[in-house]
Amino acid sequence: MAILPLSLSHSLTSALSATSSGIGRPVARLLHPRVPSRPTVICLAAPPKVPVPIASPASLGDDPSKWDPAECDALLRGGEQVASVLQEMLKLMEDMEMDGSFESLAVELIAQGVIGKRVDEMESGFLMALDYMIQLAEKDSDNERKSLLEVVKQTVLDHLTKKCPPHVQVVGLLCQTEKKDSRHELLRRVAAGGGVFKNDKGLKCQIPGANLNDIANQADDLLESMESRPTIPDRKLLARLVIVREEARNMMGGGLLDERNDRGFTTLPEAEVNFLSKLVALKPGKALERMIKDVMQGKAEGADNIENANAGPDSKLDHLTGISGRGSVTGLKPRPVRPGMFLETVSKVLGGIYANNTSGITAQHLEWVHQTTLKILQEMAF
Repeated sequence: MAILPLSLSHSLTSALSATSSGIGRPVARLLHPRVPSRPTVICLAAPPKVPVPIASPASLGDDPSKWDPAECDALLRGGEQVASVLQEMLKLMEDMEMDGSFESLAVELIAQGVIGKRVDEMESGFLMALDYMIQLAEKDSDNERKSLLEVVKQTVLDHLTKKCPPHVQVVGLLCQTEKKDSRHELLRRVAAGGGVFKNDKGLKCQIPGANLNDIANQADDLLESMESRPTIPDRKLLARLVIVREEARNMMGGGLLDERNDRGFTTLPEAEVNFLSKLVALKPGKALERMIKDVMQGKAEGADNIENANAGPDSKLDHLTGISGRGSVTGLKPRPVRPGMFLETVSKVLGGIYANNTSGITAQHLEWVHQTTLKILQEMAF
């Protein structure tokens, strides 16, 4: 039997022991507040990957007494499956001969084989448990264990992506494409039916065919899911999804009044309207651009309301926050300004102006706000 390289064996064993030691603990000791994250894969010699936009489970919160027992149970069952996967990987690696230069490749190949057999049987808490263990590795400053667990997570996401419909796969590909021209070329090829193409490195890749409207709607659904949370764990991914949605809609060629972009958005959101009313009262320029940038980055009106994250959407306002200092129309506490919802609001207002043939200085101002916001999100995304 071959001897497993020491560093790799230690990583697997420590990850496994960290998992196994937590399975039998009481829930209050096992679970710590988990901040949802989408860590980038860092695999020894492998280049970093950008995770496919599959939403992570929501945080369990800071107060153990308020944790959902169903989520706690799912996390425990997911942890048992993670332990089983690591055990099988360790057993396979012990039977392999390899030197240090092929360790990273061996980890990826074995993870592909082990997870490929189990992906259809995985518990809903599998990714939640992986996120929890990755955070434990970060706290312990164990980079090798963290790298190993991230390889397992990325492999799971890759398998799940392959099982997704074509338009979901395309959203993932677009989120990993940095250059604007490359994204537009990808969208054109997808709309034309897909196929096998050569990338910039000369390698062949399979691109699925999909409907541009389905792609835009999928990105919009993911945005709605992320922006409805009290906190946004990954603003870079959020910015990428906004860019994907807007570029897919623009390529459809229908413009602001295109009925395909009407997703049942009939009432303008209060927080975004309040912020937009401030912007249109100021002259376009650096100061206004700085205001938009701060909000898009989660500051000022866009800051996550962490202290009231568990208060619920029906919490009453403590002070007047309506337009021009007036009270809130609904009497409810508005959410923070979110990038996707803000751009949607600007588009709806612009569409109303153009539909009534009342374009003028206000329309030009809103066009500037729209383009400036897209530029800021492009800088944040890539």
